[in-house]
Amino acid sequence: MTPAFKRALDALEERIGYRFSDRQELVRAVSHRSSLGTNQDPADSYQRHEFLGDRVLALVVADLLFRRFPASDEGDLARRLNALVRRETCADVARALDMGEAIRLGPGERQAGGRRKEAILGDVAEAVIAAIYRDGGFEAARQFVEANWGPRMAAGSGLLRDAKTTLQEWAQGRGLPAPIYVMAGRTGPDHSPEFTVRVDIEGVVSADGTGKNKREAEQAAASAVLRREGIWTDEQ
Repeated sequence: MTPAFKRALDALEERIGYRFSDRQELVRAVSHRSSLGTNQDPADSYQRHEFLGDRVLALVVADLLFRRFPASDEGDLARRLNALVRRETCADVARALDMGEAIRLGPGERQAGGRRKEAILGDVAEAVIAAIYRDGGFEAARQFVEANWGPRMAAGSGLLRDAKTTLQEWAQGRGLPAPIYVMAGRTGPDHSPEFTVRVDIEGVVSADGTGKNKREAEQAAASAVLRREGIWTDEQ
């Protein structure tokens, strides 16, 4: 372990508020497969930890939702859960904790901007959950998830409900075809692009949405229709 990598791990522990007894758990959680040598076991990357962390995250968030929204039905709880455990939300948490600075990448992935890639950030956030779970148990993992995903349950966070799912349900309920999402444009440099997506529904005025990636732009476009049609309010 290089001194620079050790300093990055020390700083990450400070930001996530957890000190590992077994530092190797954290090392695996932030190691992309591209960083491994040819003779290293692929299990030394974050992939297995990401698998476990995804399940721990879903359980903790489901329990939080169940307790915080006693009047919500199963469908509403499921939509909230899906929005909170999706890759975009996990990547947002990783960015907020500056996890990218500690991710160990191979030379090619570093040059390709891997520390900023949403897929990698989202996976590492889940892998860190697994590392905490394995090192400190369920309660330690629960505290980490509640501290970082709990605030995103608040009204107005924009992540409470999946706009695309809600819009599709609304369209189907009125006998309309499913929404179609069309790429309308891309601006900005390669390291910080902005995408514009248009959503079309037969018989409904189209709407545009923008975002840092196609999925985010699609969600924004769907949200624009929901608000314009009065299905959502600014509190959702």
